[in-house]
Amino acid sequence: MTAIRVVIADDHPMYRYGLNAVLASQPGIDVVGEAADGQQLLSVVRDTRPDVVITDLTMPRLDGAQATARLLAVQPGLAILILTMHSDDESLFTAMRAGARGYLLKGADMAEVTAAIQAVAHGEAVYGPGVAQRIIDYFSGRRAGRAFPELTGRERDILDLLARGSANREIARRLGITEKTVRNHLSSVFGKLQVNDRTAAALKARSAGLGNPPSR
Repeated sequence: MTAIRVVIADDHPMYRYGLNAVLASQPGIDVVGEAADGQQLLSVVRDTRPDVVITDLTMPRLDGAQATARLLAVQPGLAILILTMHSDDESLFTAMRAGARGYLLKGADMAEVTAAIQAVAHGEAVYGPGVAQRIIDYFSGRRAGRAFPELTGRERDILDLLARGSANREIARRLGITEKTVRNHLSSVFGKLQVNDRTAAALKARSAGLGNPPSR
C-alpha cells in the first residue's frame, strides 16, 4: 500500500515537531514536508506534491484558509485538514468555504488525527464532534435558538469548560490561549450573563445544558 504523503503547516515549531514525531510512527503515513507560514506552505506543497495538508488557520504572511484556497486552485484534488484551536463559527465556515475537507480542534488525540488523515485522503469529509454539531445547528436553523446566543464561539467554549469545573490554567491549555486571555473572556461572559463570579456563571451554564461531557 502506498503511504499517504503529508505536509504539516503550523507557526509553532514545537507543535510541528510533536505532530511530525507522532505521525512518523504511524504505518501508512509519510510526512514529506513542513511549513511555518502560509506562503512557505505554498512552496512546500509545490515541491513535495503531498496527498494531505494539515494546517493551522492562524499563521503569518498567509493564513490557513487563504492558503487552502490558493492550493486548491492549483491542485483541486488535494485534501486539506484544518487542525486548529479556533472553534468559532466564523473560522469554521471560512475554512469550509475555502475548500478544507476536514476540521479538527487541537486537543484531538492522535488516533482521531490519524483517522482523519486517512479519511480525507480517500475523499471523505471529517469534522470533530463539537465542530460537526456546529454545522448541524447552522444548517438546521437551531444556531439562533441555542443557549446564550449573545456569547461568541470562544466565550461559549470557555463557559462550557468552566461549567465542567476546569480552572483557568486548564481552560487555557485546552484552547491554546493564555490565562490572561481566559480571564478577559470570562469578564465579558460574566457581564453578558449578568453574574458576579465563576460559580454563578457555571451554575447558569449547567442549567442551560452546558458543561456535559460529550457522549461517546
